[in-house]
Amino acid sequence: MPRSRTHTPTSTRNRWRLGLTAAALLTATAVVPSPVNAATEDAADYAITVDPKGSGAKIDDTMYGVFFEDINRAADGGLYAELVQNRSFEYSTDDNRSYTPLTSWATTGSGAAKVVNDDGRLNERNRNYLRLDLDGSPAGTGVANSGYNTGIRVEKGKKYDFSVWARTDSADGTPLTVSLASSDGTTLAPSVDLTARGDTWAKYTGTLTAVTDSTAGRLAVTAHGSGTARLDMVSLFPRDTFKGRPNGLRKDLAEKVAALHPGFVRFPGGCLVNTGSMEGYDEASGWQRKRSYQWKDTIGPVEQRATNANFWGYNQSYGLGYYEYFQFSEDVGAMPLPVVPALVTGCGQNQAVDDDALLKRHIQDTLDLIEFANGPVTSEWGKKRAQMGHPKPFHLTHIGVGNEENLPNEFFARFKQFRAAIEAEYPDITVISNSGPDDAGTTFDTAWKLNREGNVDMVDEHYYNSPQWFLQNNDRYDSYDRNGPKVFLGEYASWGNAFKNALAEAAFMTGLERNADVVKLASYAPLYANEDYVQWSPDMIWFNNHASWASANYEVQKLFMNNVGDRVVPSTATTTPSVTGPISGAVGLSTWATTAAYDDVKVTGEDGTTLLSDDFSGDASKWNHTGGGSWSIQDGQYVQTDVAAENTMVSAGDPAWHDYDLQVKATKKSGKEGFLVAFGVKDTGNYYWWNLGGWNNTQSAVEQAVDGGKSTLISKAGSIETGRTYDIHIKVRGRQVTLYLDGQEWGSFTDDKPAEPFRQVVTRDAKTGDLIVKVVNAQSADARTAIDLGGAKVGSKAAVTTLKAAPDAVNTEKATPVAPVTSTFDGVADKFTYTFPANSITFLRIKEG
Repeated sequence: MPRSRTHTPTSTRNRWRLGLTAAALLTATAVVPSPVNAATEDAADYAITVDPKGSGAKIDDTMYGVFFEDINRAADGGLYAELVQNRSFEYSTDDNRSYTPLTSWATTGSGAAKVVNDDGRLNERNRNYLRLDLDGSPAGTGVANSGYNTGIRVEKGKKYDFSVWARTDSADGTPLTVSLASSDGTTLAPSVDLTARGDTWAKYTGTLTAVTDSTAGRLAVTAHGSGTARLDMVSLFPRDTFKGRPNGLRKDLAEKVAALHPGFVRFPGGCLVNTGSMEGYDEASGWQRKRSYQWKDTIGPVEQRATNANFWGYNQSYGLGYYEYFQFSEDVGAMPLPVVPALVTGCGQNQAVDDDALLKRHIQDTLDLIEFANGPVTSEWGKKRAQMGHPKPFHLTHIGVGNEENLPNEFFARFKQFRAAIEAEYPDITVISNSGPDDAGTTFDTAWKLNREGNVDMVDEHYYNSPQWFLQNNDRYDSYDRNGPKVFLGEYASWGNAFKNALAEAAFMTGLERNADVVKLASYAPLYANEDYVQWSPDMIWFNNHASWASANYEVQKLFMNNVGDRVVPSTATTTPSVTGPISGAVGLSTWATTAAYDDVKVTGEDGTTLLSDDFSGDASKWNHTGGGSWSIQDGQYVQTDVAAENTMVSAGDPAWHDYDLQVKATKKSGKEGFLVAFGVKDTGNYYWWNLGGWNNTQSAVEQAVDGGKSTLISKAGSIETGRTYDIHIKVRGRQVTLYLDGQEWGSFTDDKPAEPFRQVVTRDAKTGDLIVKVVNAQSADARTAIDLGGAKVGSKAAVTTLKAAPDAVNTEKATPVAPVTSTFDGVADKFTYTFPANSITFLRIKEG
């Protein structure tokens, strides 16, 4: 996922382009409140014309898929069904500054319990274990685990499989009592008694059967007697996993993905792939914990798999590893699409690893990965796959190299070496490159130039933008080179989980389908979010320890994935009249993780009239402090002094101002970035700002916010010097803006692209003989539409699926205002009228023949 100054682990980056209000989008014509069949001579707000004899783009079965990244605790505590948190006592301050090896554990009894890292460990990769020094007391000595969220979730009558690795120096063995109780002490299952024997590690198992429901369970393991007992890999799994697989997946979360019928599963990331050290987890690296995700760490017996610090601020156990990802893909009928590191870090780290031996090792690891997925059981890595329980190959056909690299030249030099090695041994594998972390800009342009010149097969694009951007950019791929690299839209989403976000994404997806000859794969991102551990939002599926629910965005993805069709049928539609005015608004100053000083602010109207002048020789009474931070007048300057504060906006002036010049002097004092100068400020969520020295002081851009969301309008590489005073001049004329830095023109843009709320695409499903008319009406008025099927012979009935809700509706654990409704429409003919409700997505499946 792209990370910028507003891509922070603790807050949502919202990006939006200014557009029309819904009320202004329709002409004043009569609106029919429900679908009707009417004579074609009746007035209609819109018209859709279909050419059933034409042949549009072929749509591959893999067109839509899902992207899994271990973010928002999507793996441990999420899709991975393990109920014990920190089961191998490996949590570390490397993962999170608040962590200890006993995080999520409480010690019990009168003896001593301590986590130890010494030669008595279970194995070299499982470094820590728990040592219990027993004192012979009847109560024994042990530990209790609190699981995730409010605790361990159990359901009455269901079975839970317990296991632990243990050893003891007691000649008579050490009795172990395994119990499950709620946080208030209520027994949740009859206890299980085991006896550890011998001073070598062995695995002990038992089954707990819940006698009541609870979301606050605590699993306790208590050792009795005297001497020393050692424990590791304390585990509790629900017997009822997805497809009943051991070391399996949480059933409800996996089933929601299965219901999508995704064409592919992209994994394991994301920023996990290309951040941190590229070294191994071994003695040579000092058992490096902050590493990129490396697939060999994640296969084999779970007790022998490595552990790692997760980029998102917690630990990842690798219990959910590459074998499980491949198995999950197969279980949901999807193509597996793994991504491997290219030895150029991203997500704010932006370093190119210059170590030829390490590069060659990662290239070989990638070749070994393909053999693990596809090789015969007689091959080295195919044999390991078979030993894990899957002798048949996983049929890997695509592999991504790298993720959102901000250093395109350095990335592409390494990518070419990966591709050459893969093509030499596996010429049928499609090797996917990428275009950086955003939809436009210097990195994007450079990456695409390299990809085109290098004859890359497919390029992975990522972007997170406002709903308005998605409404404005339905035509994004219309102009892409039909003979150039294909597009994998590996990550995209509008900023929010409200229905208005889903509407905008649906409108954009009609453009993806129309261009299915260029866009071959597309996946919304991210997939999962545990509501108590959110580092990124929006997300497709939300959950806690006992429930999961589908977002409005999920319902859109499901509707499209289950109604793709095989080929686009050419069609055209009328558009909505556009009404625009000049960019208008007050002015503002802000910082982000930086201290800065501002001086000599002057706003002048087009006719030369002074609208605002402030040299800060007095007070700051002209300025309204709407953001964070600490602002004060110091030595005749307006200074923000909180280096940790993000978005410290202060504003001045009249929201009705337009056609003006803004001039200001700005000086960075300290911190990670530069400074921000805002214009067109309506309120705290609606403005433009020139973001100078953003993205960890690597580039500058103009971003636009509407309703709290942001989109990038223009960007360039560059940094801001500390202590230097910059002269900033922003000239606003109509909807055109020209920007000057130290007297030189830096760039300009015109923000006048319409945000079309009415979008459609038609596809044909060869298997069912259906024409599928897909219409998005993302506005607050019904759209009566004359539909001309171009002489196609069709039945009179259409199966209708409608998603309709208030724009701000959000699905939650308790309420589902955004849900599909199915119905039948009896008025289909060669020419007919259908009224698409306000704020709706409608799919009409019409029988041909």
